[in-house]
Amino acid sequence: MTTSASVSLLTPPLSGVKRRASQDAIVESSRKRLKEDVDDRDHVEALGDTTFMQELADELQCGCCAALVYKPVLVLPCQHFFCGSCCVLWIRNGGTNCPSCRSVTSIATPYRALQGTLDTFLRWAPHRARSERERQQADEIYSGNNLRIPGPREASPEPNINQNTDFAQPCPHCSPGNPYGWVCPQPIPDPNMDPDHAWLLDEGDPPGHARCGNCEIMLALRAPTTSKCDMCSVSFCGINVQGRCVAASLPAQQPHGLGDIGDLIECSFIYDCFDGNNVEVEIMLDYLTAQRLTPKHIYREIIAHTQSQPRGFRTLIGRNIFSEIHGAVDTDPDIPRSRICRLCAAEVFFAGLKDWWVRERQKGFLEPNVANRKDCPHGEACSHQKDFGV
Repeated sequence: MTTSASVSLLTPPLSGVKRRASQDAIVESSRKRLKEDVDDRDHVEALGDTTFMQELADELQCGCCAALVYKPVLVLPCQHFFCGSCCVLWIRNGGTNCPSCRSVTSIATPYRALQGTLDTFLRWAPHRARSERERQQADEIYSGNNLRIPGPREASPEPNINQNTDFAQPCPHCSPGNPYGWVCPQPIPDPNMDPDHAWLLDEGDPPGHARCGNCEIMLALRAPTTSKCDMCSVSFCGINVQGRCVAASLPAQQPHGLGDIGDLIECSFIYDCFDGNNVEVEIMLDYLTAQRLTPKHIYREIIAHTQSQPRGFRTLIGRNIFSEIHGAVDTDPDIPRSRICRLCAAEVFFAGLKDWWVRERQKGFLEPNVANRKDCPHGEACSHQKDFGV
């Protein structure tokens, strides 16, 4: 005789009771949900590429290059952000404030919070990333550290539009109460205060005075601030534009227009130095960039090499490269050559650049296929000029 418990075990289940799903059914259901998620994401990407993603891309745009920001930095305290490389170039080009709002600032710091947002954005829209070449160039410029933004430079003096150009104006030392601690023994009469004794410029420069080779204001030749270039014989006031109105010592001078490698790349004179051998110029520029050598570093080595030669600067003076600047060169070989202006420093740089490169190639830093290239005397006429393997 069967018990009630036995009957219940043998009785078929009621139609209203759900059965436990099989393993195959669970797997199939998971696959279906995954496919739906992928389809939904593709749909969101397709829609977002023209709506949300585009708006987000606009918000992540660098204020300098107007492209998707790369390695962003945050300028404080105004909190505008830019590509790190863009900010570096801004500083190198003389920027002393925020590139966007021009507010006073002193630092730009890596913007790590925005970098996280940027990384997430690029996972959903990888096609919007900067090209590999752009990233490499930016990495060469900015390494990811804090950037110090220099303070504003002293403003250049405002020109006096009311000055009479027919008469000489007093030099900075002509006034007895001038702030430079030295008074000119032959002061120039102020044409506005003493027109009867004003010096007419058609008669030449006033006694004891000359024009500054940079800013062209009158200067006292005997003033302590006055310096004279030993190459072109031009004097400089040392007052009006700091760092430019001066003939500095030979190794301390900055060649005019050659602040960094970018200036050298944009300069057309560099190709003339190599007789039009553009291939060799490009090899040299790549080397300078990789070694982080500045034009001033090259200039100092050229100066040191020139001074070590028996003839010193006599060869350059004999080529009249300095007389072409101002037309007043003393060719006396016994005159000491210890001070130089920015323009003459640039002439020395270009005159010695090719020979410097020949010496530099012998130091062993270049690849063998580059270091072993022969120095062809034919220059641009060489049939192998464009052959990197020669």
